[in-house]
Amino acid sequence: MISAGDFRNGITFEMEGTVYQIIEFQHVKPGKGAAFVRTKVRNVITGAVTERTFSPTEKFENAFVERREMAYLYNDGTLYYFMDNETFEQIPVDASKLTDSFKFVKENMVCRIASYKGEVFDVEPPNFVELVVTSTEPGFAGNTAQGATKTAELETGASIQVPLFIENGELLKIDTRTGEYLSRAKG
Repeated sequence: MISAGDFRNGITFEMEGTVYQIIEFQHVKPGKGAAFVRTKVRNVITGAVTERTFSPTEKFENAFVERREMAYLYNDGTLYYFMDNETFEQIPVDASKLTDSFKFVKENMVCRIASYKGEVFDVEPPNFVELVVTSTEPGFAGNTAQGATKTAELETGASIQVPLFIENGELLKIDTRTGEYLSRAKG
């Protein structure tokens, strides 16, 4: 159990059947009236952020959110399978739990799986990946407009905007958080 008076940034707790994480907290002692704790909390399942106030004596159940590094193996349509590299345990994850950035993940890449009481609620791909361009239009000599881009399809099937000089078969470094081309990768 944890009391609201002991709240610190990053602490996870269970309230009304939902798991929350403290983003910000402030202990307030007004000149008149009882002290309280003003917080910003994030619902770890949905990601929604809300502001709440608590009495410092309110008690909540500690919530342990488990984060494990797991390798992506394959998918069978609606289920994506991941394997723990230490125990070799395989777990299926429903496609609805995957974010848009998962389109940059290929087989055997290591992702961070977040779960609460055995229920997976988030799959975090690596921040940066290196992928091969499978299809893009050729760049034309003389087309040197500043910052001009074209669409390129990557080996995972994702499409991104790249500079005109990028050609088929090149290895690129991609930021999965923004979906942006960063640079050519040294293969």
